[in-house]
Amino acid sequence: GKRKRLSTSVMYDSDESEGSDILVRKVSAKRRCIMDDDEISEELQPDKTCPTGNVSTSRKQKVLAKLKELVRQSEARRSCSSANCEDSNSESAVEEEPFCQLPSTPSEGSETDGDSMKDFIIEENSDDGDDIDNTEHVKNENQPHQKEPSLSNSELLAHYIPQLCRCDHYVHFKRIVKAFLINAIDDSFLSSLYDGTRRKKYAQDMLLSLHYLDDRFIQPRLENLICRSRWKDRYKERVDCYPNVRISLKNGKNMSCQACELKRWCKFNVLLSGRLYNNKTLEVDDFMSDDKQVLKVGMVCANRTRVYHNLKHFKYKLYMDCSSIVELDGVEDEPVKDTVERLFSHLEESGWIQKRYNDLEDYMEDADNFQEEK
Repeated sequence: GKRKRLSTSVMYDSDESEGSDILVRKVSAKRRCIMDDDEISEELQPDKTCPTGNVSTSRKQKVLAKLKELVRQSEARRSCSSANCEDSNSESAVEEEPFCQLPSTPSEGSETDGDSMKDFIIEENSDDGDDIDNTEHVKNENQPHQKEPSLSNSELLAHYIPQLCRCDHYVHFKRIVKAFLINAIDDSFLSSLYDGTRRKKYAQDMLLSLHYLDDRFIQPRLENLICRSRWKDRYKERVDCYPNVRISLKNGKNMSCQACELKRWCKFNVLLSGRLYNNKTLEVDDFMSDDKQVLKVGMVCANRTRVYHNLKHFKYKLYMDCSSIVELDGVEDEPVKDTVERLFSHLEESGWIQKRYNDLEDYMEDADNFQEEK
């Protein structure tokens, strides 16, 4: 329908007017309403004078009849739904009646397990084993679909893919120490590990720990130190090649830093020395063994060099320490396995392995906490 506002006043004669005395009533329709045009015209004219009055009354009667029919149908639906609810409630009450009427105390002639709660209670001091058997029988009947406890994900992973099983960091470190002790006696051990010649489980575990040290402990932190620095490639290669470093404080000079080549107040000398070695097999190259490099750097580059160098050459220095221990042992004509076990037990009992592991953790923490150059 259309919305219309009747702003005009309508004047019409009252039904009670007779003769010359005319009673005039003023009707003001200012309220808003939603009506059809036909209904508005019907409202404006009285039913007695309007020829369409019968049409309006018939329409009202039809609407009234429809409303009565709707009321009757809704009452019928309501009565049906209430009847259904009563039926369902009665059925559920009938079904639940046995559970609601469980006796509080077991009867003497009861032989079924579901009529009382005695089969679910196990007395601690009971000497009769039949109650326990009955209890287990009832539990098994109530839980027919319960499966046996299955293996955890970590156990399944360790069984089918042993190379990916999780292991404590200190366990990895002890394997590495043992591998270095073996290689100090037999210098072909590490190379045979990396080329896949040794296939026994202890060798595979040692190889896994060596990869763990390189790929999880050392290399990600080295890359983080490099990507956040302004070092030139030439300086990085020098730090990578020389296993020994000595950083000393000298007279300061305003010059270009030899690490990042930026204008800095350089007051640190970095002395690099030592022989080049293979990062995996740790074999030493004797070419230019006495070569040294002295570089003048700023304070930030000097600190970064110290942190980077400690982590980069930690594995090589650990191997050199293990080689020194084997040389100082001096025991001959002993199987390699017995020598390694004896030396390893001595190092573990003395706390030497734990101390070196703590050094590694300190180096990793220094690399993680190193502030970016501003």
